[in-house]
Amino acid sequence: MTRMPYSLTGAIGTQGTLGLIVLQVDETVEQDFRRVLPPEVALHVSRIPSGADLNPDTIAKMEEALPQAAGLLPPAAEFGAVGYACTSGTTLIGAARVAELVRGATGAQAVTDPLTAAFAALRTLEARSVAIVSPYIESVAAPIRRAFEAAGFAVPAALSFGEEVEARVARIDARSVRAAARRAADSGAEAIFLSCTNLRTLDVIDALEAEVRRPVLSSNQVLAWHMAHLAAAALARDAPGRLVRRSAIT
Repeated sequence: MTRMPYSLTGAIGTQGTLGLIVLQVDETVEQDFRRVLPPEVALHVSRIPSGADLNPDTIAKMEEALPQAAGLLPPAAEFGAVGYACTSGTTLIGAARVAELVRGATGAQAVTDPLTAAFAALRTLEARSVAIVSPYIESVAAPIRRAFEAAGFAVPAALSFGEEVEARVARIDARSVRAAARRAADSGAEAIFLSCTNLRTLDVIDALEAEVRRPVLSSNQVLAWHMAHLAAAALARDAPGRLVRRSAIT
């Protein structure tokens, strides 16, 4: 064997490095993140075991697995932010507890989740009320509504598809999402939140905002936006939503 000299270069992410902890059953969020992040921002993904059905019991089990899943992110990467990609899981585990577990396993100072990101997005947009559209069953949907109310936001409407099987959540079509969002807009809420990282939302946000004339947010959109903000990284130029255009990082 002939040994060759070599030199080292910088990190893969020349404009930021993000870590994402994704549910084992989630088919959507990773694809969405790769669409809304420019190639100069590195994205490292770890998966966390999750049940095929989304209910309080399966969500509670994720708390036990979260440190191990976070610990599987590359230890040499210097993360600008790490996100736990589960809206309902954050609600039932608690955002502070999620951040504590992820920091302990990764050393990342900036940790966020879709719920925390949604609160930050609504405050950025100066929206005081929000209507929620989600795929969840009642035992999962109700705590999310209460979490928004506890954070100081009025929730005049909360609509759900009542689906428990995650594989079916990822198949809910754009027409169904749009119809639910239009119905939610009838409540008069100042913003619409499409909740669940497994729900396909990116392709409907801009058209819905033009139609209902108010901000339309989604779990994946706000999570990517908040992580980029925390890491001082940019989002792709064509990332959807009034939120992204209003607070673009240059």
